[in-house]
Amino acid sequence: MEHGFDKVVLVTGASSGIGEATVRELAGTGARLFIGARRGERLQALADELGGTVAWRTLDVTDGADFDAFVDAAEARFGRVDVLVNNAGVMPLSPLAAVKRDEWKRMIDVNIHGVLNGIAAVLPRFIAQGAGHVVNVASVAAHIVLPTAAVYCGTKHAVRAITEGLRQEHDDIRSTLVSPGVVATELGHDITDPQVASALTTWRRKSLTPDAIARAVRYAIGQPDGVDVNEIIVRPTAADM
Repeated sequence: MEHGFDKVVLVTGASSGIGEATVRELAGTGARLFIGARRGERLQALADELGGTVAWRTLDVTDGADFDAFVDAAEARFGRVDVLVNNAGVMPLSPLAAVKRDEWKRMIDVNIHGVLNGIAAVLPRFIAQGAGHVVNVASVAAHIVLPTAAVYCGTKHAVRAITEGLRQEHDDIRSTLVSPGVVATELGHDITDPQVASALTTWRRKSLTPDAIARAVRYAIGQPDGVDVNEIIVRPTAADM
């Protein structure tokens, strides 16, 4: 077993993409994994494949009570909670002039409130046990702003600020922001603007696979106690931004 992996790790958005890759990356390290997403059938298949160190529960990160129940279930299954990987996110990009209010709200609910709901669910436990680790998956959009991505970038800038605030408020709780560049995942499948959808296809000609981000998460979690990797940006070598 690698140093530092005798931990119970919770992963949201675990049914595909970076979340699924993170579960697969951590499954062989000695970690016990409790995984959540809306698509329970995918979680079930992943847990069945990876074995008894992986358990699951459906999760809507926008529902604070559901997130609390998710964390309660993880603690009931494995006895404790050590790490939360807040990975769930949505990216329906569009120009502001398209005035897609419902899509703006969805991004804010999932990308910001989802992260806050996760922090709220684990923080009392982490404070009580004097240790814990929150890993928030953001994006290079936490560092830049692009046309059609104003609201998405705003949500990811918020996640960056929240992660830094958590770090400053708690000396015994680790906080990590992982900011991927372009990754080949389902993110953006809900873009309703055809021009933006086409542009995303072009951007993804230079993209990472999800396992690259999973390795960054594993690196941050696997550090010895007292070492907090606060921020990691992972881009394709050929990335333009």
